[in-house]
Parts: sequence; C-alpha cells; structure tokens
Amino acid sequence: MSFGNRRGRVLIRAASVVALSAGLALTATAPALAHDPEHGDKPASAKAKREQYTAGVSVPLVSTPNIRHVGNFPETAAISGVFAKSAPYFYVSSLDSVSVFDVSDPLRPRLTGTLPNLLFENEAVNYGEVRRGDRVERFLLLGVDLYQASPGDISHVNAGGGEVVVVDVTDPANPRIRSRVSAPTSTHTVACVRETDCRYAYTAGDTGQASIIDLTDLDAPALAVDRFPSPAAGPNPVFSSGAGHKWNFDNAGFGVHTGSGGTAIFDVRDPARPALVTTTGADGVAAGWNDFIHHNSDRPNADRFTPGSAPSVENGNVILVTEEDYENTDCATAGSFQTWHVETLDGTPSAIKKLDKINPVDLGEGVVAPHMAFCSAHWFDYHSSGIVAAGFYEAGLRLLDVRDPRDIKEYGYFASGLSEVWDAYWVPERTRNGVATGKKTNIVYTADLVRGLDVFTVALPGAAAAPSPLPVVTAAMPTPVNAVFPGGAIAAVLGLVTLIAGGLLYRRRRTA
Repeated sequence: MSFGNRRGRVLIRAASVVALSAGLALTATAPALAHDPEHGDKPASAKAKREQYTAGVSVPLVSTPNIRHVGNFPETAAISGVFAKSAPYFYVSSLDSVSVFDVSDPLRPRLTGTLPNLLFENEAVNYGEVRRGDRVERFLLLGVDLYQASPGDISHVNAGGGEVVVVDVTDPANPRIRSRVSAPTSTHTVACVRETDCRYAYTAGDTGQASIIDLTDLDAPALAVDRFPSPAAGPNPVFSSGAGHKWNFDNAGFGVHTGSGGTAIFDVRDPARPALVTTTGADGVAAGWNDFIHHNSDRPNADRFTPGSAPSVENGNVILVTEEDYENTDCATAGSFQTWHVETLDGTPSAIKKLDKINPVDLGEGVVAPHMAFCSAHWFDYHSSGIVAAGFYEAGLRLLDVRDPRDIKEYGYFASGLSEVWDAYWVPERTRNGVATGKKTNIVYTADLVRGLDVFTVALPGAAAAPSPLPVVTAAMPTPVNAVFPGGAIAAVLGLVTLIAGGLLYRRRRTA
C-alpha cells in the first residue's frame, strides 16, 4: 500500500528500523506480558475489522435506550486514552501515534496535535503534570512492552521493552518525546502516584516485584527504587513467574496493585517507600475469580473509609476490579468485572474479601452477537451515580450498576459488529478555565481499536432515557481514514506486531 504522505514515509522508515532491531534480537527472551501480540490482542483480526469499518461495511449496532451515540472519530485506532487535569485535552495512544484532542466541547473532540509513534502496547497511557512557577508542564507516560520508535527521537529505537517514555504535551499542537528511562521490571503499564503533582511513578512489575521511577527531573528521569515486593505480581497457574499489571492510586494515600497474584493495597503516602497493607489472599488466585490476571482497579471514595462498615462504594470500602481473561473465547465465562470488600486497613492479612462478579454477556445479561469470541472485561471508569462504564472488547461498551456491590447489574450497552472496545471514560466536569473539578459528566468516550474514538451520552439513574436510541441494525458510516492517519500506516504497524512477536520467539504465557 502507498502511504501517500511524508508521515507515512517516516513511519515506514521507523518500522523498518524496529523490524531490523527485532531481527537482531531473535535470541532474546521476551518478558511475560498481560497481552500477547501473537494471539491475545489479535492484531490481524483487528486490522481486518478496521479495514472493513473504514470501507463503510454495514454492520449490526445494538444499544439500550439509555445510551445515545453522538459521534465517531476514526482518525486513529485507539488503544488507550487519558484526560488532562488542568486543561481540556484528551490524549489517545495507538499502535502508530499519540494524538491530542481538544475537548473544550466534549461532544465534538477536535484533533489538535499528533506524534507519530510506533509502540506496542501502552494500553494504559498515563498522565502527569507539575507546576513550575506560573507554568504547568503536562506530560504522558508511555509503557514500552516490545518496541517503540518515533521520528521525534529516531536515534533511539527500543526493540526489547522495559522502558518508560516521557512525552511532553504542554504544547498540545506539538507533542514531543522529552526523555526516557529503563526499568528492571515490566513497564507494560506505568502510573503516576499523584497526577496533579507527578514526582513518582510505579511500573506494572513482574516476578513478585515492581519498580519506582523518580520524575523530579523530567529531562532525566531515574530509578528511585529498582525493585520492591508486591504479592499482586506473584504467580498463579497461568503466570508461573508472576506478572503485575496496573497500579491505581486513590485519594486517601493508598495504591492498589493488580496482577496475576490478585490485588494488594499499599500505603503510598511516602511514595518512595510503599508499605504493604493487605491483599486478596487465596481468593485472589481462586478459580473463577482470577483465571488469568487481575487487570485494573478503583477504590472510589477512599477518603470516606471506615473499618468494619458494611460494603458500599459510598463508604470507600469497595474495590472494583477487572479480571481479564481474553484467552477464554466463551463470552459467557470470559474475564469478569468484580467487587471486593476491604474490611480493614490496619495491616490484617487477606482483608480484601470477594463480593460479586458479572460477565455482561451471561444468559439474560445484555446481548451476544454471533461473531463475538473476544469479550473479556477490560478497562473501566466509575461515575459517582454508581454506574461503571467498561470496555469488553468485541462485546462493546457495557454500563454496570454497582450501587449494591453484592449484586452487580447491567445498566446498558452499545455493541457493534466491527468493534474492539478497550477502554471507556466518563468525561470530567470542568471549570470555565478548563480545570477538572473531580466530578464527571454523563458523556462517555470509548477507545476502540477498530472504530477509533466514540462519543456517547448516558441517561444516568434518575434522568430521562436518552432520546433517539439506535436501531438494532444500521449501516456503518463511510469513514475513510484521514490522510494524516493513512490506512497503510495502521496496516504496517499491525503487521509489524506479528513480525516482532515471531522474531522475538515470544514465550507462550502459560510457561511464563
């Protein structure tokens, strides 16, 4: 295919460099990742589906009346996204670029800046900012699993992972690679302890350990702690060596770590010296509750925590958890969304107890299209109304009601015949100056590897149903990819994923 513009040619050159580097690394041992580019994330399938979608192939769309589809922005095949805190921007990371959207009008995101960037996988792009005098410096943290290359830093190509890239987005029209730092544990994801003053960030980790990065000097980030132990990154029957996956930090000074060993809570009020508080214990690796990996989490209202109180999201003693299991192709039993009760934070072992779990395509819960075989629970976002917006890959966007954490219910859904929803985000409320207030609107964005960025509005509990629900079947809009995001680029990148996966003699996860 012809790329047809300068950016496409640059991406081809970058892809060639990465492919060459990967070829030189044929004997290298790749780390165990929560997503395997050979079979887990199905890049070839995603490539084919995106080509059909951008060609305008008619597909079924199913939706509940409380969800209204507002718009689609297919410029980039989205892997992950994140909102800025102090300005109205939304950042999207894909396999071929980092995109900056101005969301001053959240129903009409406007593409503002682009950084060509070949990267696998960065499924949880993270945001941070620091204030220096009267200036706010904004940046993204990109986790490198297998490779990374960009014309913005062509002298440095990563073909082995284990690195965090700092992308400066202070100028939204000109995102740029500012620095990078290597880490001795998995950088599949990386997270700022405090987004509004990001001095430290934690890596996903592996083999029962994680690392801490010092971001005091954004031009020269360094390791603050090479390795520290975390039970969440411990082994289970699938990951024999253990794999960490994500850190989520709450508003009470605690960090929740999820991984193959279940879920663990740490006191991170001194972010350079995390202290283990408690874990999910044996339940965190029990069959049906962790058949693959605890993927990510959230503990809403953590600052309201009262020990010994009844489980309630309002009480700050419920952890919401995704148990990802995309290797299970039965959509009735694939990875579930779960609730867990935090009984105490006094250091008592195994004080996180299971409450309920749901897979929204179980019989009687939502809808299953015949093509669906890749529909594990994935990333999610909580709204103070008690409704969670979650991505379930081919099962689409799912809304879950967690007001009673002992009885999770499906609240709504939107699913398409050509779709892979990786994440869902409630759009934050903002002041007139564009600063996020901490509250969220009824607008949802989804990051879709096939469709790109979708925008929805939701009728939340107590509100009227959204007008004009979608028909059961409709034709997809003809949405040719913008010239700035050539279709050939994404095809080349997705092909490159497969090339590198084979070139690195990637270990199957079940022998990790």
